[in-house]
Amino acid sequence: MSYLGPEFDQPRPGGPRRPRRGPLTVALAALVPGALLGWVVYETVGSSDGGGSDQAAVRSATASPTTSAPLLPSYPGEDDKQSGASAGPSARTGSSAPAASGSGSLKGKVVVIDPGHNPGNFQHASEINRKVDIGTNRKECDTTGTSTNAGYTEARFTLDVAHRLRTLLEQQGATVKLTHDDGSPSWGPCVDERARIGNAAHADAAVSIHADGAAPGDRGFHVILPGPVHAGAADTRPIVPASKDLGERIAGNFVRVTGEPPSNYLGGGTGLVTREDLGGLNLSTVPKVFIECGNMRDSKDAASLTSGTWRQKAAEGISAGIVSFLRGS
Repeated sequence: MSYLGPEFDQPRPGGPRRPRRGPLTVALAALVPGALLGWVVYETVGSSDGGGSDQAAVRSATASPTTSAPLLPSYPGEDDKQSGASAGPSARTGSSAPAASGSGSLKGKVVVIDPGHNPGNFQHASEINRKVDIGTNRKECDTTGTSTNAGYTEARFTLDVAHRLRTLLEQQGATVKLTHDDGSPSWGPCVDERARIGNAAHADAAVSIHADGAAPGDRGFHVILPGPVHAGAADTRPIVPASKDLGERIAGNFVRVTGEPPSNYLGGGTGLVTREDLGGLNLSTVPKVFIECGNMRDSKDAASLTSGTWRQKAAEGISAGIVSFLRGS
């Protein structure tokens, strides 16, 4: 996710912004030799209403090595409509890998995938800069997103992972809807509309996919959970517990499948952050989280984010978390 727009601070000269650090997750996280991640989470959720805290369950996950690739002028394994690859049985995913979780059907379950930003936003500055109501205040409709130093954009990344994730979830029997896809619409949607799409679909789970634009050396993924907001059109209180469960399951499976470490600059090593200033979360009436899959401005993370093999793992990790949440297992 870019730090140059509505979901974060406004731009400053000389480089990308760091996000405002709202109520953060406080936790103990330790990497044990042998690639076992012992993850003990104690989250304190801040609230404008003076809300309290609760403890999350202990989770353990076995990490697998990250597959990385050098930065290249072209980016392998993207959706065929973006990369020009020939269509085939695995054209939408870049892999013939099976679904990410165990047996069973998700028939009747609805998942909304929100690919962060839109490749067309660059050509619609006036449209994406108009302010929309997010409950707590007003913010710009959308942003262009960030990119790697070699020019691979966040918008391309999020669409590619979204396509892979859609295929995996459909293989499990779920009905999957994207907030935008392959130039339709040509920009946006605005952050408030993205929330409304999930609400109108009565989604059982909604996930917004992003990649970060922090300083080099800041690396790792984090999942953003909605805080308890009750202001204007926003009331997240009914979805906070379920969203927290969804986010924890995605985080645990993401580190297990991808090997990407939890963020070293947000979330206290847990890979979990709680925020109350994101329109896509504030206006949601269904369980929803954001995932920042890595930092595009860090060379190590960028090598992963530009790898088609790694993006498939990212989709599998997110899918496994969603499937676990929907099955309650």
